[in-house]
Amino acid sequence: MGQTASSAQPAQPTSVATNERPAQCPVKHDRPAECPVKHETETLNPLNNIPTLSQHPSPEQPAILPTQRTTSSIPRPDAETPVWEYPSPQQFYNALVRKGWETPVEHVETMVDIHNFLNEQAWGEVLKWERRRDQSAKVELARFRGRPGDLSPKARFMLFAGWLLPSRFNTEPPFDRHDWIVRRRTTGEEVRYVIDYYSAPPEPDGSPVFSLDVRPALDDIGSVKERLKAATEDVWAGLRATENDRDRSQRS
Repeated sequence: MGQTASSAQPAQPTSVATNERPAQCPVKHDRPAECPVKHETETLNPLNNIPTLSQHPSPEQPAILPTQRTTSSIPRPDAETPVWEYPSPQQFYNALVRKGWETPVEHVETMVDIHNFLNEQAWGEVLKWERRRDQSAKVELARFRGRPGDLSPKARFMLFAGWLLPSRFNTEPPFDRHDWIVRRRTTGEEVRYVIDYYSAPPEPDGSPVFSLDVRPALDDIGSVKERLKAATEDVWAGLRATENDRDRSQRS
């Protein structure tokens, strides 16, 4: 399994207009009464916008899955639990069932390993950005939100570029997106990072390869400056590499 940090790509989502009126209770009441339909709402964890996942097997689950959770390297603002924990294979499976995704139970542990690996790599990219600004930066992941159906502006642009120049740019949209709110411990300032997750061609042995595009969102002037500075440095590095290659070919 490999991983690289690269650019993003998008697909144009379809906007669907609806003229439906807000849902109402289907029973006409002569006098005020309770709606006979029980409307249940899930309590979402404000740190990750998902409900608490059960460690119990789902109905008709064909095999038992481990319930042990792996500790990440990602700090969180909690004195009792100073780092984030990844979901156990059982919790991961329950989340898939909750979303209606059919997944062979024997593949779940591998999926959890890949999920944890990608998040560790994403945090490493966040730290690179933060240490460009401050070498001694101390940051923590305050909260996050998965947004798999929402294409970021950059992902849209890169998908358009792939449509224009398919030989140079990826033509597939990211398979997932996360928004991470990172808190700088020294100042308490919070910065939103956008992470686009891409699949890349597999290794010759069939091992999956993924590409991450991690960058601060363009929410404030500081993040805009960091993005421009990084882009400029990348351009100059590319030009220097081209010149060095040309010099070597002329000498040989």
